Amino acid sequence: MSKIISIGTAVPAWKHRQEDILSFMLPAYSLTGPDTRKIRFLYHQSAISTRYSVIPDYSRPIAEWKFYPQTENLEPFPTLETRMQWYNRHAAPLSVDAVRDCLQGPLKHTAITHLITVSCTGMSAPGLDLELVELLDLPRNTWRTSVNFMGCYAAIHALKLADAICHSDPAAKVLLVCTELCTLHFQREPTPDNIASSLLFADGSAAALVVHDQHEHRGLAITNFYSEVVPKGKKDMSWELSSSGFQMTLSNYVPSLIAEDFEALTGRAMQHAGLSAEAITHWCIHPGGKKILEVISNSLHLPEDALQYSYGVLDRYGNMSSSTILFVLKNMMQQLHADARIFGAAFGPGLTMETFIAQYQTV
Repeated sequence: MSKIISIGTAVPAWKHRQEDILSFMLPAYSLTGPDTRKIRFLYHQSAISTRYSVIPDYSRPIAEWKFYPQTENLEPFPTLETRMQWYNRHAAPLSVDAVRDCLQGPLKHTAITHLITVSCTGMSAPGLDLELVELLDLPRNTWRTSVNFMGCYAAIHALKLADAICHSDPAAKVLLVCTELCTLHFQREPTPDNIASSLLFADGSAAALVVHDQHEHRGLAITNFYSEVVPKGKKDMSWELSSSGFQMTLSNYVPSLIAEDFEALTGRAMQHAGLSAEAITHWCIHPGGKKILEVISNSLHLPEDALQYSYGVLDRYGNMSSSTILFVLKNMMQQLHADARIFGAAFGPGLTMETFIAQYQTV
């Protein structure tokens, strides 16, 4: 068994109010009349107040734009190459900030034995993993692997890898880094998928330090993992490359699919762990959007404040893909009591549902 002994987070310098992002999107989509009113309504009902981006343009006047061309029609529209250049420029420094936040206290960077990097918003070779080894001055023999293109549930998948490493090597000190620059991939065609993506997604990085559960530091012991794929949702959430960036498919059917299956999934996860739902004291749910949190709360008949940490992260940061659930978990860990038991869940392409159960250790 493994445990998380520290989580660190970081966001880019540019903080955008949701209202300012809306002001950028309306002319970008060239919408008028009823369509404009519909988008305004969606933004105002999003439960998001602010989001962060490596791009300043979303709340700056056109003369100060740095990423998009200073033209009303955004021509020439940024290419995939331009987006990856920005990713390569910003992903590593943001990741370093998250790691430094994570490593304050528990361990020195020289103690790290394994590094897992996670991202679905950029890739290159040599990649983020090697950049972090160099920037953080990690040991040159650090074991490395990367989890790419899995989307919002990838942090849980990476925790599975870290758990397996700690099982096989009790001396392992695994650093997990999730960095997503989602806002690089804005698409201007006013399709429902593109509008949903521009409404929700943001940039952020989170790092977690995972060790064997016999390690002296107190932390969050991960006791179980369980995942399932819902094949009927295969086409409703996807992430594909295109010449103008990564194209996100995010159907408005996703909340309904989750609502149909989540209660049964939770039951099977509990059965796999030998627990009942009553044993759970905290619910760490990926805030994929307001509607997703609502349908989960309703399907599990949760108390009104059960998802307060998820709603809090959604409000302040939006959906940062894989890093988001670690933001939720970090805030939760700061408030846990001795007998706390957490059920965590995230969702992504497939439609894949990943879950974990963890218990707080005081010694």
